Amino acid sequence: MADNIESVLSKIRPHTSSSLAHQKAPATLLRAIEATFREQNADPSPTAYFAALLTTLDGALQSSQASGPALGDGDIVPAVLYLLAAVAQYVPHPVIRSHLSTILSLTSPLFPSLSAHAPALRSQLTLYGSVYLALDRSQLDTQGLRQAFMTVVQLTLDPRPKVRKKAAEIVKDVLAAPPRPLIKHPYAEKVADWAKAALAEVSAGGLPKFKGKKADTEGSEVVIHLLAFLRPVLPTLPAESLSPVTSSLLLLPRLGNPYLAQSAYSILSDLLALSMEDPTVNLQSHMSDLLKVILSSPPLRSDSGLTAAWAGVLGRTMLAYHHSNADECAAELSKVWKAIWTLLESTDGITRKAAAEALATLGRCFTPSLISTAVKEKDSSEPKSAIGKIISQTTKALDSIAYARAIPDLLSVVSSLVENLRVRDGPNRKKPTAAEELLLPLITKVADLRVQKTFEHKETADATLGTALRVLGPEVLLRSLPLNLESVDRQAGREPRAFLLPLLAQPHPSPLGHFVSYFVPLTERMFDLQTTADAEGRQSEAKVWSVLVEQIWMGLPGYCWGTADLQESLTPQFSQLLSQVLYSQPELRPPVLRSLKIMVESNVALASEDLDRIAKLPDTVRADAITASQAQANVVFLRSQAESWLAVLFNVFGSVGRDNQGMVGDVVSAWIAIADAKEVAQAYRKLVQLFQQSLTKAQAALANKGPASDNMTVVTQDLLLLILPYLSNEDATALLNMYLVSDVLESKDNGVQKRGYKILARLVESGKVEVDAAAVLTKLEGLVDGLASAAKKDRFHLLAALVVIIAKESLHLIPSIIPEAVLGTKEPSEKARNAAFDLVVAMGKKMADGGVVRRQNIEGMDEDGDGDATANIEEYLTMIAGGLAGASPHMISATVTAISRLVFEFRESISTNMLSEIFTTLLVFLTSANREIVKSVLGFVKLAIHTMPADLMRPHLKQLVPALLRWSHDHKNHFKAKVRHIFERMIRRFGWEDVYACAQEEEARKVLLNIKKRKDRAKRKRANAVEEDDDVPKAKPVTGDAFEDVLYGSESELEDSDDEDGPSQGAGSAPKRQGKDASARLRIDDDEPMDLLSGAASRVTTAKANKRKKPGQDAARFKTDDDTGKMVIDESDSDADAGAGEEDVKGNAYRETLVSVDGFTRGPNGKVKFNKDTKKRRRENEGADEDVEMVDADAQQKAGKKSKRRTDPKFGNEFKAKKAGGDVKKGGVDPYAYMSLSQAAKKQNRGGRLGIAGKR
Repeated sequence: MADNIESVLSKIRPHTSSSLAHQKAPATLLRAIEATFREQNADPSPTAYFAALLTTLDGALQSSQASGPALGDGDIVPAVLYLLAAVAQYVPHPVIRSHLSTILSLTSPLFPSLSAHAPALRSQLTLYGSVYLALDRSQLDTQGLRQAFMTVVQLTLDPRPKVRKKAAEIVKDVLAAPPRPLIKHPYAEKVADWAKAALAEVSAGGLPKFKGKKADTEGSEVVIHLLAFLRPVLPTLPAESLSPVTSSLLLLPRLGNPYLAQSAYSILSDLLALSMEDPTVNLQSHMSDLLKVILSSPPLRSDSGLTAAWAGVLGRTMLAYHHSNADECAAELSKVWKAIWTLLESTDGITRKAAAEALATLGRCFTPSLISTAVKEKDSSEPKSAIGKIISQTTKALDSIAYARAIPDLLSVVSSLVENLRVRDGPNRKKPTAAEELLLPLITKVADLRVQKTFEHKETADATLGTALRVLGPEVLLRSLPLNLESVDRQAGREPRAFLLPLLAQPHPSPLGHFVSYFVPLTERMFDLQTTADAEGRQSEAKVWSVLVEQIWMGLPGYCWGTADLQESLTPQFSQLLSQVLYSQPELRPPVLRSLKIMVESNVALASEDLDRIAKLPDTVRADAITASQAQANVVFLRSQAESWLAVLFNVFGSVGRDNQGMVGDVVSAWIAIADAKEVAQAYRKLVQLFQQSLTKAQAALANKGPASDNMTVVTQDLLLLILPYLSNEDATALLNMYLVSDVLESKDNGVQKRGYKILARLVESGKVEVDAAAVLTKLEGLVDGLASAAKKDRFHLLAALVVIIAKESLHLIPSIIPEAVLGTKEPSEKARNAAFDLVVAMGKKMADGGVVRRQNIEGMDEDGDGDATANIEEYLTMIAGGLAGASPHMISATVTAISRLVFEFRESISTNMLSEIFTTLLVFLTSANREIVKSVLGFVKLAIHTMPADLMRPHLKQLVPALLRWSHDHKNHFKAKVRHIFERMIRRFGWEDVYACAQEEEARKVLLNIKKRKDRAKRKRANAVEEDDDVPKAKPVTGDAFEDVLYGSESELEDSDDEDGPSQGAGSAPKRQGKDASARLRIDDDEPMDLLSGAASRVTTAKANKRKKPGQDAARFKTDDDTGKMVIDESDSDADAGAGEEDVKGNAYRETLVSVDGFTRGPNGKVKFNKDTKKRRRENEGADEDVEMVDADAQQKAGKKSKRRTDPKFGNEFKAKKAGGDVKKGGVDPYAYMSLSQAAKKQNRGGRLGIAGKR
């Protein structure tokens, strides 16, 4: 039976004992059907379930013909419909087609009766959704089927949300999946007619009412439901029906309902956007009329929400019009721009923002003819072209008081104009863009506003200037807007424009020569000024010049994106300057490295003409890119420079620290990729020579017991890793042989070992080397003695790469790798452990692919074991299982863990007999006295319950349950909690009765009863939390590794406390923990006005409003004397609190998971990291266990004994006399010290070492 249907049914079966009738009835019926299958030895397939349920439904309907079907919660018909809905989606389509008449005859007459029963009606709708999707074209015209579908369509307006949502989903799914070869579903026309009729009724002023259970539903709500249904369905309707539907949508705003109007505009916007993407949605013939209707019905200015929606739909209509007919759209541009422009005068910010966005959309409708006309009259004082008028209007608005509040929106309009006038008269970058010819005065005006001290919108102005610099480039922009940063400019009174420097880093079309000719001399002069100021002690001024120089160099990458003048600009002099900066200026090194990388990668991408690679470039580069021939010429030029630049980069790589080598390495990879094979080979030989020399020096230094001379050995290995993908086959083979030696793989330097294995793994994976797997494995086996822990991960990667290339006739090599791989699964390092698991799985896949295992070639094999064995996963599991006979518990535990991973990975390929044999074998180890072995077996049992078939596991429950109960009282290593979690899963999988029946002793049965009680209590608690609208606990996030989720994920529904017999804490007895989801509030001070622009952070609080102090709140914490009414402060309270703290087993259990030997933590990515096994941890664990046992066993005996440990002074201790019992009064003494109740009520005030008077 398919796993997907099994997962659905497994969630239904446990509800046989539910107290809710609508849950219990389907579960009971499902159990009965499955019992029938077992009696008849029938395969429980989806088809069998479907046939059985139809037969059951037929019998239930026939038995109730006289009185009508009973549709209550616990009745049989709703239960059958529920199961049919769950099963139908997995039934093969031919089965549904062949039983269509039976399905219709049984279920279609139920629609009228089901209208009053929402749950059963939803089940029927789900069933019909699966039926419609399974039918072919000829069956869709079956009598009664169309009528049933229109009934579903009518239910999309049902007042009940769940019914309405389910009906809408079914209609949408059915229309979106027409039978082949149709493009549109045959029912789409019927749905379109129904939608047009409903919208026409709305437009005529009559609001339709749903004739159902809630007949008094407001008509406006029905229209809202109609629009919500139409939004996803409109794209599936016939193209000819979209025109009248859109016309009806445009009439909705006239009804005066703001929400209906906004919904109509929103649906129309989505439809227009879809018409530009999907050619089947054709609105071209309707665009002109649509635009006229929208322009003729503007909303009231006072309605900000509706006005914003109207502006948005107008802009999208123009954009769709532009895609369908650009010339006709251009003729309407001025009229539409004028209609939207007036909205910028609105006092409402939302309206102004929507208007600015709509105007930006209109800018995308500029045609080449409109732009060329505007360029021709650029010098005219009164432009007549549409674009010229727009620019003139925008320029004047910047000085107009009427648009003072709309300055940010105007600046965004300017940005859109710059973006949309990027076009040039030809592909040559030397020709100016339309933006340069038309918008430079407007951009200059924005820059003049930016330098005014009273200007408030500097960030928006910077964004606009950034757009201008990105489109025009610094070469053009700085002609009109000089920086004015030097002393001469300041003396002339020119305003500096240093705010332009951070904008230089963007990709732009200016040539690299502009940076060389303009900025390089400028930085040299600034550097001289910095040096002078530094020498004269003007540190602040020197820092200013230093920052300016750094900002200029940060702009260098912007010049390197596919620049056209690369060959003329990257001169030997400029290259020498860049090299000097790399060597001597660490703060300027990042932008230079980024520039060298961009220089190569952008030209390579453009030269390749690969659309996928070009799509990764920034939009600005793609919009104004150089030609492919220019890029190819640039690549040829860069290739000629590769040798010298690689030498520089190698030197820089060796001089920078480990943290910065990654950035240099990326640049090395980019340049080595374009270098000639000859240059790569030359660089390789130099690196190999340097590696051998440095390795010899390092070995000599270690032999003399002195420190290594430098880290050049590791540096050269890192560089070899970078150039390795580009080596020739001969060089790669030589490198492999050079590294398969003891000097590298058994080096005393962990870094050399680690990189040695990494290089070997990369060489094997590259496929450039013909590797003799047997010879390499033999060498590696002899080099294992000097293996460092840091290199194990990379050694496992190498072994996994070698396993892949082992021939099918040489699979006898695998057993020699198994012991090392299995022991690797217990490594403390998480990365090494994961690599070992990958190796174990890789060997399993190799064996599963087939082949021959020649047992006579396996070292240590007995003579009677000679012969060939067929390679498969079961043979491999047999090999792995040999570790169960290991001499050490560590080996046995590692073997169990490896088998667990293999069972999880290959559960579909392993036979039932093999699984049963594995489970039976490992079950024996549950009786072991070694905790390490038992811990691994518990993990396997947990995985088996989750993964193995239930029918296979059920016969073993009689042995499994008693074996687990043996550890149910063991606190050490969290065995008790682990066993409890296993039983929880077992009960969910096999049912309470089956598990409980396997418990033999009375004490064991108590454990299971306790687990059941806890589970029921947790259910009630969750139900109460939902009813009281409390925060329901969120599920723990998965780690991303399915195996670790199964093995280490608890999924416990119960509390983690080990105190089984103690009273459970009340729902409201302890304050809930505030996490990240706690709501933040603004604290209000009644006597002080709040300034939200200053110090808001200090006014944010997460305290709830109901936590404020109330009169008598502190007094309510104390008991009162019944006779006198006085409060009683009991001295024993603090002792009780202290005792409770000492017996906080929950806290100790949490601490143990963090610090114990067998504890583990999870990293930021959710991966498990085990604690190291140290003497200190073992000693602490032993002491902690003794304390727990002493408290449990001798609690009563210790109760009367006086503790020797120092106790904290009691509250008011400093006022207590040595002999007296308090002030003598009638009726007794009065031992009260008078102070504030709030101080007395706080437990922390009673827990300190000092009393309230500061006395001891």
